[in-house]
Amino acid sequence: MTPIRRNILLSAAAVCALCVGPAIAATQKAATPTRTTTQAVAGGLHGTGEAPVPEADLASPHYGTWGFDTSGMDPSIKPGDDFFGYANGKWAARTEIPSDLVRFGNFDKLSVLSEARVHEIAIEAAQGKLSDKDGAKIGAAYASFMNEELANKLGAKPIQPELAKIKAAKTKAQFTALMAKANVTGYDSVFPIGITIDAKNPKKYAVLATNGGLGLPDRDYYLQASFAPQKAKYQAYVEQLLKLSGWPKPAENAKAVVDFETQLAEASWTRVQRRDRDKTYNPMTPAELDTLAPGVGWSSYLATAGLPGVNRVVVTTNTAFPKVAKIYADTSLDTLKAWQAFHVADSAAPYLSKPFVDAAYEFRNKTLAGQPEQKPRWKRAVAFTNGVIGESVGRVYVARWFPPESKAKMDALVGDIQTALHARIEKLAWMGDDTRAKALEKLSKFTVKIGYPSKWRDYSSLVLKPDDLYGNHLRAGAFEWRRDVKRLNGPVDKSEWGMTPQTVNAYYNPPNNEIVFPAAILQPPFFDPKADPAINYGGIGGVIGHETSHGFDDQGRKSDGDGVLTDWWSAGDAAKFKVQTDRLDAQYSAFSPLPNEHVIGQLTMGENIGDMGGLSLALDAYHASLHGKPAPVIDGLTGDQRVFLGWAQVWREKIRDETLRQRLHVDPHSPAVYRVNGTIRNIEGWYSAFGVEPGQKLYVAPDQRVRIW
Repeated sequence: MTPIRRNILLSAAAVCALCVGPAIAATQKAATPTRTTTQAVAGGLHGTGEAPVPEADLASPHYGTWGFDTSGMDPSIKPGDDFFGYANGKWAARTEIPSDLVRFGNFDKLSVLSEARVHEIAIEAAQGKLSDKDGAKIGAAYASFMNEELANKLGAKPIQPELAKIKAAKTKAQFTALMAKANVTGYDSVFPIGITIDAKNPKKYAVLATNGGLGLPDRDYYLQASFAPQKAKYQAYVEQLLKLSGWPKPAENAKAVVDFETQLAEASWTRVQRRDRDKTYNPMTPAELDTLAPGVGWSSYLATAGLPGVNRVVVTTNTAFPKVAKIYADTSLDTLKAWQAFHVADSAAPYLSKPFVDAAYEFRNKTLAGQPEQKPRWKRAVAFTNGVIGESVGRVYVARWFPPESKAKMDALVGDIQTALHARIEKLAWMGDDTRAKALEKLSKFTVKIGYPSKWRDYSSLVLKPDDLYGNHLRAGAFEWRRDVKRLNGPVDKSEWGMTPQTVNAYYNPPNNEIVFPAAILQPPFFDPKADPAINYGGIGGVIGHETSHGFDDQGRKSDGDGVLTDWWSAGDAAKFKVQTDRLDAQYSAFSPLPNEHVIGQLTMGENIGDMGGLSLALDAYHASLHGKPAPVIDGLTGDQRVFLGWAQVWREKIRDETLRQRLHVDPHSPAVYRVNGTIRNIEGWYSAFGVEPGQKLYVAPDQRVRIW
């Protein structure tokens, strides 16, 4: 479990990532700011018996003889009935999810590899053998987490100063002041604030405010009867942590805390509502906020947070603010204190003694996500190290495992995909000339970032100690917040990355109009210089197309070429676009991966458009790369067939039911099986490539296929 980065507040559509990190189900709280780090997960260094991982274990994987693992296919399944099963059926049958993971697939395989590589870096750093300017800090971060003996000895002692301040609060005003310090302490807030790029003025930063305060993954967990067992276990977990923290009346207070959060959940927006970038942009002055959400004292609240004199705040969930303010005003101070004490303990649990660690694992990982076994401590230490000083780790990672030629080849592939999209936009029958011209202008202004940042983050003022795990956690959060506050009135740093190089993911960022591909994803099965080109187009080509298409999905399309949130579409074109997205919504909302659970088409809309656009562009780019020559046939498979198989191989995944169920409610990405089956059925080339005919399960009549980009 990595620490929560309280200084970056992301609206639902702010950054469109390719894939959600595997541990979100176990760790992320609803409606709170989150660190843009790698995956979240959970004796001193001496006596661990650790040694650097053998080099063979750190090599990139290989797939078959031409980039695809044909042994994982199940030819007994008709492609037109279940293309995911056809491409991946035997792989799924022989694959077991490791007991310390909630899912396993090709993303996770590379994440495990990245984890092992960072482990090697961390061990060297802790042993004083890493020749990097931040080697001592990397080593201190890792060593502090590995010192389980000290953590057990300290028990709840590290959080006692915060608990003492909570107990000492005599008035609501004093308690509100504690919430305002959430970005530099372990406190939580029902009104979290953060700093991010201003969506309507992307050359500047803006202060954002939203409503939060929930400890379960989503409002649905409080309000839907089907989640009653999880809610009951949550109340037991609240009681357990209050008891471990020495808080009075743990059972009585736990009930009051859950009742309070249930009211907050009722006032909160749904995740679909929070995706709407127009509705989540509501700039206000502190005085206007005092009218909207009285009782907080917003000027004082902002000043206490380190933002004195701020006179403009972008409120995201504006209609929730009056409701939350009333709930806050009507709730007793004793209940608020117990709520805060629990959240301090919950946030700190991974960094405290074994009873806290085990309690957090049992509820957040096992109960909510179905993870049978806790991750070994070294894996949690690696995640922590990535979370607090990730770019310095990334600098070492890139030097060891990212060959320069990969960057050059990626540049060429990105150019191919963008050329394909340019051609598609020029030919779109449904788009008028004015909108078309602006769409092409936006495409021409895309920024592409590959591998690693051009400028590394400066951690010189961050203090990390080998014997102060919880202090490291707090100081890292405060470091990030103060860094953002310091640059609030300056120009936006366009060189900044939202992911570390060792992250297996990619993203599109609307305010910067940029697509970003960290080094760790640029290896097989996504990208293999030795593979058949069709596989690379279906793999990394589809990923490039996916992120590029995010610039034109239902939310990304709302920003222009300069990243400004503005309406640049003609009314007629917007209406035609909506006809297609409504059809796509209906298709995905019909998918039911679990009994009584469905994909939420509106929640996953942006990612579904990204997948469909990405694979379509990859196929076009592959065709263009042939320069009119016929594609070779390999193992009886045509070039087009291999492009589709390359895409399907990327999404090989098995997932635990508990995690899948949670993601259906919180994740803007569709389950992996539908990222294959839901995507290909709308692409004309798939039908001809595999001879798909009416009557087969995935067949969609031509006039019902969704055609957007």
